[in-house]
This record gives sequence, structure tokens and C-alpha cells, in this order.
Amino acid sequence: MIWSEYLESYKNYLQLEKSLSANTVEAYLKDIKKFTDYLETQKFSDNPVDVTQTKIREFIDFINELGMSASSQARALSGIKSFYKFLLIQDEIDRDPSSMIETPKIGRKLPVVLNPEEIENLIIAVDLSSETGYRNRAILEVLYGCGLRVSELVNLRLTDVHFDEGFIKVQGKGNKERLIPLGKKAKDAIVLFLQNYRGTLKIDKKDENILFLNRRGKKITRVMIFTIIKDLAVKIDLQKSISPHTFRHSFATHLIEGGADLRAIQDMLGHESITTTEIYTHLDKEFLKDTILRFHPRS
Repeated sequence: MIWSEYLESYKNYLQLEKSLSANTVEAYLKDIKKFTDYLETQKFSDNPVDVTQTKIREFIDFINELGMSASSQARALSGIKSFYKFLLIQDEIDRDPSSMIETPKIGRKLPVVLNPEEIENLIIAVDLSSETGYRNRAILEVLYGCGLRVSELVNLRLTDVHFDEGFIKVQGKGNKERLIPLGKKAKDAIVLFLQNYRGTLKIDKKDENILFLNRRGKKITRVMIFTIIKDLAVKIDLQKSISPHTFRHSFATHLIEGGADLRAIQDMLGHESITTTEIYTHLDKEFLKDTILRFHPRS
């Protein structure tokens, strides 16, 4: 049997024998899919019976290095453990490869992440009647829509923006280039910025190809990006301490929580080697609800 056949039996088991709700069953299967996607990238066997303890540990290490929070790692491991307990009950395996793997400890300090409504409020708060309004809105849309580092944003060139293809080319750490999809809102914001602000500037010759400029026609600075964001946070009375990197955190967090492919997120963030210092997911209400549904005896 292959993964799809085992998972169909597992789904029936959760629904009929465990009497779990449709949402809870879907949550379990979603967690296991992260694992099967990883195994596929590793060109591993399509039979879950072949999975070893080592392979599960490698997967947990992978999502940890990718930046997934301890809470999301714990949730993913919980789904894997549940699946292999089922295989054990069904006598499909005689030893559970997940039994000796400890659940990642959920740390208390997590990065600040904005929810979609907070991001929308910040963007709306930009005064488009001001001289730099269209520029500032485009900056926020690109930061959030493409997950850029602030250094990548200030160095973004006009020739890096490919409207027809729907991509921007970014030069990241180590001068490594990558392509990132350009969403409609970010694209529209850039177009309005080019039409209503950039074209009115007397541009410094050495910065003619730089996308985002200050009032003097020179490349905008990292400090200015910080200032723009801090001022907007004050304007909407946002009770969070944020920086340009908060938009990168939020970009990755919302993709992960939406079920995006982990490899795709890694590529878009520009990680040649995934680091453990960039954590992009956080505890949310859905995770807390799933925890109650899975573990409370009266659920």
C-alpha cells in the first residue's frame, strides 16, 4: 500500500471509530501532508511503513530550521504520532517510529506578527494626498506581499520589477538572486507610485535605476523605512512594537498558516541554508482550538 491508501483508512478511522469532527480530521490530515510533502522532496519511499525514527527527526529538524514555531512543530508531530499509533493498532507495523520523539518545547518569546487586519489598517493609514503617500503605500505592499528584508527593499531596482511576468528579482544575502511572485496589490501600488511620485522627482544620476527614492531623488535609506513604519503604527495606535522585518515575519506566517508548501516559502525567503533564527509562526486561536479538540477528554 502507498500513503494515499493508508491515509484513506486513517481518515475513516478518525471519523467512524474516534468520532472526530470534520474540522479535526482535516487538521490531522493537513499535518501529515506536511510530512509526506517533505518525504517527496527527499525522494523517499511512498510507503509509510518504511518511515524510520531518523526520517521523522529529520523532518522536525527541517521545519524547525525553516522557521516554523515550536507550537506548529508540536502540532505537526502530534499528527504524525496519531497516524503511526493507528498503524500500530491495525497491525500494519510492529514498532511505532514516532514513539521516542519528544514534542518540541513551546517557547514563550515569539516574534511580533501582525494579523491581516492590522496590516490592512497600516496600509490604509498612509495619506495618499501627501507628497510621499504613494511611495509609502507601495513600500508596505512590497514588504508584506513579497517578504523582503529591508536591505533588499531599498536596493530594489526598476529593472528588477517584471510586471508582465508577475515577478520581482531580488538580490539577497551573498549576492544570490531569486524570483518572487508579485501580487496584484503590490503591483498596482508600484504602478501608482511610478505614476504619481517617482516621475516628479529630479533623480540623482547614480540612483536612476533604484525603485524607491527619497524627496531628493536618492535611494531611500533603511532608517527612513523604519521611520515610516513607526509613524504609521503610532497613527493607528497599534499596540505592538514593529519594524520592517515584522512584515517579513507576517508574510511567512500567513503563508505557513494557510498551508503553503514549505519549500516554496524557503525559496521566496531566500534561504540557501534554512536558519533557526527566523521564526515565522506563532500561537493562534486555531491552534488552541485544535489542541482542545485533540487532547481534552470531553472534546
